[in-house]
Amino acid sequence: PRTRWFRFSVWLGGVLVAPFLRLLGSTWRIETEGEDPRDASEPFLAVTWHQGLFCAAYHFRNSGAGIPVSRSRDGDRIDAVLQRLGFGPSPRGSSSRDGPIAMRGMLEAAREGQSIGILCDGPRGPARVCKPGPVAAGRATGRPIRPMGIAGAPAIRFPSWDRAFLPLPFARVVFVHGPPVSIARDASDEVFTATLAELERAIESAQQRAERLAGL
Repeated sequence: PRTRWFRFSVWLGGVLVAPFLRLLGSTWRIETEGEDPRDASEPFLAVTWHQGLFCAAYHFRNSGAGIPVSRSRDGDRIDAVLQRLGFGPSPRGSSSRDGPIAMRGMLEAAREGQSIGILCDGPRGPARVCKPGPVAAGRATGRPIRPMGIAGAPAIRFPSWDRAFLPLPFARVVFVHGPPVSIARDASDEVFTATLAELERAIESAQQRAERLAGL
């Protein structure tokens, strides 16, 4: 059950964190390489590693995109922040908990024309290992999957499983958008597995490129 205090903490987190991230991000020296999904005429299906969640949240603010979020108290807090950053309703669930519910919600949102963003090694890792969700979404919707690498320096790096980082004020932040990865709606399980490996390589390639450009 959600207590009044918890509901207040969720509201307060959204009120404080979202403006802070908007203000901090406005100071970053942002560089992009490749085709930015935000510039596409069609709704996007963008994926990146969990470690870049703060930069991704700023980059895609006001896009109306849906970000799958776990059905947990932490997920409630994240969803409150995302709503105040201008994201759309979050499909709730995760790869380790209520995954089918999240997938259904994500597919419904995609079919209605909503863009989708996925931190594809979350919510618990292992880090930089792609889960099947993005490929399943690509196969179900027919949308190309757009891999992205994110790096920033100088930055605070947290001692979490994903090594999440938060660039400091006036940091250099690099977004590398790799070539899209596609999968047919009628793709076999063998093609699905091969596409998952291809997507993981594409995200990692974009990530390493972003880190080199950021001087890491």
